[in-house]
Amino acid sequence: MSTRSTMPSVHETGLTAAEAAARAEAGEANVVKASTSRSVKDIVRANVFTLFNGIILAAMALVLVTGSWRDAVFGFVIIINTGIGIVTELKAKRTLDSLSILVASRFLVRRDGTDTEVAHDQIVLGDLLWIRGGDQVPADAAIVRTWGLELDESMLTGESRTVRKGEGDPVYSGSTAVSGMALVRVTAVGEHSYAATLTAKAKVYKKTVSDLNKGINTILKFMTFLVVPLCALLIWSQMRTVGGWQTAIATGEWRQAVVSAVAGVVGMIPEGLVLLTSLNFAVAAMRLARQHTLVQELESVETLARVDCLNLDKTGTITDGGIAFDRLVMLGEHTDADREAATQACYDLAYEENPNGTGRAILEGLGERGYRPGGIEARVPFSSARKWSAIATGTATWYLGAPEVIVAALGADGAGTGAGFADLLGLVNEHADNGERVLLVARRDGPAPAGFADELVLDAAARPVALILCSERIRPDAARTLAWFREQGVRCRVISGDNPVTVGAIARKVRLTGDREPVAMDARDLPQDAHQLGRLLEDVDVLGRVLPEQKKLIVEALHDCGYTVAMTGDGVNDSLAIKEADLGIAMGNAAPATKAVAQVVLVDGRFSHLPDVVARGRQVMANMERVAGLFLVKTVYSALISLGVVLSGIPYPYLPRHITYVGALTIGVPAFVLALAPNTRRYIPGFLKRVVRFALPGGVATGLSVLLTAWILPGIMGWDILASDADLMALRSTSAVVLFLMGVFVLARVAQPLNSWRGVLVAAFAAAGVAGAFIPFVARFFALRIPTGRTAVATAIALGLAALIFFLCLFVAPHVTRFVERKLLRKPAPRSRR
Repeated sequence: MSTRSTMPSVHETGLTAAEAAARAEAGEANVVKASTSRSVKDIVRANVFTLFNGIILAAMALVLVTGSWRDAVFGFVIIINTGIGIVTELKAKRTLDSLSILVASRFLVRRDGTDTEVAHDQIVLGDLLWIRGGDQVPADAAIVRTWGLELDESMLTGESRTVRKGEGDPVYSGSTAVSGMALVRVTAVGEHSYAATLTAKAKVYKKTVSDLNKGINTILKFMTFLVVPLCALLIWSQMRTVGGWQTAIATGEWRQAVVSAVAGVVGMIPEGLVLLTSLNFAVAAMRLARQHTLVQELESVETLARVDCLNLDKTGTITDGGIAFDRLVMLGEHTDADREAATQACYDLAYEENPNGTGRAILEGLGERGYRPGGIEARVPFSSARKWSAIATGTATWYLGAPEVIVAALGADGAGTGAGFADLLGLVNEHADNGERVLLVARRDGPAPAGFADELVLDAAARPVALILCSERIRPDAARTLAWFREQGVRCRVISGDNPVTVGAIARKVRLTGDREPVAMDARDLPQDAHQLGRLLEDVDVLGRVLPEQKKLIVEALHDCGYTVAMTGDGVNDSLAIKEADLGIAMGNAAPATKAVAQVVLVDGRFSHLPDVVARGRQVMANMERVAGLFLVKTVYSALISLGVVLSGIPYPYLPRHITYVGALTIGVPAFVLALAPNTRRYIPGFLKRVVRFALPGGVATGLSVLLTAWILPGIMGWDILASDADLMALRSTSAVVLFLMGVFVLARVAQPLNSWRGVLVAAFAAAGVAGAFIPFVARFFALRIPTGRTAVATAIALGLAALIFFLCLFVAPHVTRFVERKLLRKPAPRSRR
């Protein structure tokens, strides 16, 4: 520990070392326990013990018990899918665990009458703490004495302007001292401080809701009710085909019966769709990463395709947080020489050793116009306490500062004029209402008065000559990006902690509402009821003076109105709303707390990346809807075939390895390629309904084709499939061929239009399926046989019948759907409960 002797002298002695130690022992030190809501065990358990994994694992175990490991290859999807889920959530957990609003550093406290440097976690309740320019406030406190302290609270409140603090005023942990210093007494530490409270709320884990995953889980839940009894019936029926339970167990035929039953069960579970959804999200996230967009939760890629309401924080999203010099406005009559002199004086006034943000903006703006430092005899640097600065050039004295301060110092008659100040202040207010930051330039002709640099008094003989107008620097891509969202039908609102007039002016500049004037409102007038707030928000485009809790309430109110809400932001004050939103988006320069709870982070802070994220989400959603039909077709025909097998008491017409082979070539691999294809179609609600409508005709056609093959072909060929293993294998090989043909038909339907690379894709996988049967290793592993002789003729007949059934089902299905919908529409609407 070290002491400082450069601090202002004060009479307060602070706590004694013994008192500080006692309070630390009592748990009143500035320590925050690091914890998240989910442990590694919880994450592993949640991803391993799922309904999908349970069904697939049970089926895999049954097959392995029989010794037919080749028929159990379908189980590898569990390992891949579970691994992706665990890795993704562990990454999110590490991010949440590292969440911290406060930057760990050392601070100066006053104990036993001396100033001592301690670590942030050694500060205790009641300590006297020095806050100096550049410090981040480590704990909540109240000001005892101040020497011009100004705080940047934008990360906590969203207010972009610095706040000047007086004695007795509260200061909150997480804010930053911009200038001046103060001695404060600590009033809350650790988990009781403002920053820690926000952090704790933000650390609560919330899984992103995915329409795709919800649809898939709905299918899985439905299939569970179907699979369990059907599996039992399948095993019972397959045992009967080999002579009953006693015979099956005595001869070992039970193994084949179990494998046959599993073939039906596995076919009903769209295991590839679960895996493909995870992989597709992961690939989309990698593509977005190349565009400097970090996706922290894979499911969030999909969510932006559904977003119809985008809440924007002003600072850091539409503006970059900096100040830009706009223009110099001369007052009264003036010549070009007067303008030139005033402009040069503005540059010289700002040309200090450590200019503030406004000074830097003036230097940058005028520097681009060729201005350089001029001759200065004396200077009074800017002070946040005085709110003005001055220079003497030998021929004139120039003043720059807050208009109300300079006008008040000029006297009632304004150097003898007696008029014009009311008009001047009206002009200042008019510019301020447009969201501009206004400074007044005043001039006193002649040499500087005696004691100019020492007395620090503004000369009442000066006269106002010009206004300097600055504004928040708007991101160059903001207007273009907002225009894109308007075209896409996404309602954008600006929600900020700043002055509603200032925010409204910026909203006008970026054409937030197009040609319509944006409606601005002060959040202090908002109702606290979410339902009333939601109705009010329908007519409001800009909200200012919004507190962090209100931002969260606004998101909840929009949810209550049925919106899918995305929220952008960069401050800690945005973290609760970002957490509550369907999709949280943090800018690259955001506070660690905000980035930790967001699902998407725009790493380089460019607002213009959002359309790319939306497009990628739409690609995922539209393509996954396309390929989901492929997997659901397999579910439909597997359930239909299983039911037919149980009712007719025949052996199952194909093996699990057959469905693995056919599924890989007509569903799994092609689906992955199709899922990555360009697609910018806007998402329309009703994903599951459309997928089911697509899958039913193809699934019914495939199921009928395979069942008719199994029922009719043995009679034509004279096969005894109950007594002869060779005849049963011939039937299963033929059924696999029929299954493959129907799979190619369904793939061709999904891949439409076929007059492009999609047609080549279908042809390539059809050729690969045929070629595999001629490769000895592949044929042996998957039990594939090329039909020959009479079997080839019978197979050709079966294929022709299957093609006919497929096209008949496609023709009949739309008519049946329209008939059902017409019947449903004729039903009287249910009475309202009101």
